[in-house]
Amino acid sequence: MNDVLFAFLLTLFAGLATGVGSLLAFFAKTTNTKFLSFALGLSAGVMIYVSMIEIFFKAKDSLTSSMGATQGYWVTILAFFAGMLLIGLIDKFIPKYTNPHEVKKVEDMEKPTKPVNDPALLKMGMFTALAIAIHNFPEGIATFVSTLQDPSIGIAIAVAVAIHNIPEGIAVSVPIYYATGDKKKAFKLSFLSGLAEPVGAIVAFLILMPFLTETLFGIIFAMVAGIMVFISLDELLPAAKKYDEAHLSIYGVMTGMAVMAVSLVLLA
Repeated sequence: MNDVLFAFLLTLFAGLATGVGSLLAFFAKTTNTKFLSFALGLSAGVMIYVSMIEIFFKAKDSLTSSMGATQGYWVTILAFFAGMLLIGLIDKFIPKYTNPHEVKKVEDMEKPTKPVNDPALLKMGMFTALAIAIHNFPEGIATFVSTLQDPSIGIAIAVAVAIHNIPEGIAVSVPIYYATGDKKKAFKLSFLSGLAEPVGAIVAFLILMPFLTETLFGIIFAMVAGIMVFISLDELLPAAKKYDEAHLSIYGVMTGMAVMAVSLVLLA
């Protein structure tokens, strides 16, 4: 039960980072784009390395031990791309203008002299919060299941997810605050969108855990690897490159991979 509680708390930590992004939007004067580029690159490096080096092969080991070498390997590959397809479909059905992958700056949070009371702008903020919640749900499952299998991997994923949730919190707050001038409302919706991650953890615990065989675990873990790689390539790296200066984003990727590699050796 302590392992389950730790996994849930890590997932909660990752999800609440959207609220941190919202607070940054309220109190920071400008966006530190150099830090943002490096941090998002670092998050991508962590996710890609841990997915391709650790999670994929742990999934393969589970599936080959329960299904045989050839069939288990094929199922691992299929589950990996199924994870990518799942998060890709979620992206596809989210309207482009509400896509949380569009990073917004703190500068965009400048309070108008009076609320613009634009229903379309408020609607955009509400849909962005919903879009982020939908994205966060599978991330919550991924963080929870990964932590139960290997706490060191779970910690790495939680930190990487938390980093990329911060600008998503800003993406929710900007249009809502600009439309209403209400900090509390902007923060509340940003905070609630992040709670989809611990909800994902609860769903994983209540629905998946009772049926978690070696085979099911391998399939879920391979899908987690696919989800993490897709998020890195589709969301984190493009956002990091958007504010890149002097190759900071790729240095972030390299740092994330190196930190992850050393951490896995030290925690083995």
